[in-house]
Amino acid sequence: MEFKYNQRTSELLDQIQRFMQEHIYPIEKEIYEFTHNPDNLWVVPPQIEELKAKAHSMGLWNLFLPHEYEPYSPGLTNLEYAPLAEAMGRVGWASEVFNCSAPDTGNMEVLARYGTEEHKKQWLEPLLAGKIRSSYLMTEPQVASSDATNVETSIVREGDEFVINGRKWWSSCVFDPRNKIYILMGKTDPDASRHTQQSMILIPAGTEGVKIVRPLKVMNDLHSPHGHAELKLTNVRVPVDNLLLGEGRGFEIAQGRLGPGRIHHCMRLVGAADRALEIMCRRVEDRVAFGKKLSEQSSIRQDIAKSRCDIEQARLLTLWAADRLDKEGNVAAKDAIGMIKIVIPRMVQEVADRAMQVHGGMGICQDTPLPEIWTYGRLVRFADGPDEVHMSQLAKLTIKQVMES
Repeated sequence: MEFKYNQRTSELLDQIQRFMQEHIYPIEKEIYEFTHNPDNLWVVPPQIEELKAKAHSMGLWNLFLPHEYEPYSPGLTNLEYAPLAEAMGRVGWASEVFNCSAPDTGNMEVLARYGTEEHKKQWLEPLLAGKIRSSYLMTEPQVASSDATNVETSIVREGDEFVINGRKWWSSCVFDPRNKIYILMGKTDPDASRHTQQSMILIPAGTEGVKIVRPLKVMNDLHSPHGHAELKLTNVRVPVDNLLLGEGRGFEIAQGRLGPGRIHHCMRLVGAADRALEIMCRRVEDRVAFGKKLSEQSSIRQDIAKSRCDIEQARLLTLWAADRLDKEGNVAAKDAIGMIKIVIPRMVQEVADRAMQVHGGMGICQDTPLPEIWTYGRLVRFADGPDEVHMSQLAKLTIKQVMES
């Protein structure tokens, strides 16, 4: 693997870093206060749309979409995009400004790869333009649905329609007023083989029978304006043409969707951890305790050194996984993708925790982004599959590789 970024990545990275310095960091506190004001619940800060237009005009747009998705893609590989995702991840909402935020990124990949021409015209093109947002409905409250084979939501054909019944939760972005389309994972044939029971289907937002039961808080935060919801679907009817790829192909679609998404999450997390370390270094240089700066305390220096090592290892591991994904594909690279999903979120928690500790009481309040960075790491230990699932799969694969060698 080439560790030095190529010219195109270096140029784009420089542009994104300058954009962050000039337009995003200066309003970070302003955006936080807006989104945490109860009067603005589920309201998109106007600055976001203004910055999206600016980023779009500069060509810093849809950079996540791999080169195989031409003509929609800007042509980057996962490895080339990874450092760009890291730069965006330094501020929680920055990825949206470049139209590179979840769950839209994964949904756009699904529509680009598996959607019909009509699906692309109606849903993909507005998503690529940043005009609308979307949700992915897989997780269910009553089953361990991080394994997609366990989902129970039913998709039953009746004539020219499919009828959908079930419950979903942790459905991100449902509350965003710009949301127009949901991609749902459900079962079309519970009697088929384990990995061909599931299908994915498109449900336009506002379809009759879709009820938002409640918002779900993450560590007591509603994550407005996007949010996460519990939904109940009762006799929801959509045209047969809304099915993606075909009956029984849902698991196949899900596996293709998750690989790049995990790379994106992990590189954003590396950026968040790097930001936490930077904040920590500034704090220990400014703060005096027991007659000397915190930066002169041996234990503090050790924590900074450990954080630096942790971040560099995580970055290299994620770049290696991205390179494997580019060269070998999702299936062959699943061990690498499993490793980063296990390692990186935990690393972020530890780095953020050290940074919070040197801030004292300031480290757990809204005066720094550290609590949000810590929470992001903790959240991703569930998102796209919990730690236990990835460790179990990686262990089985490792044993198999050893026994076959």
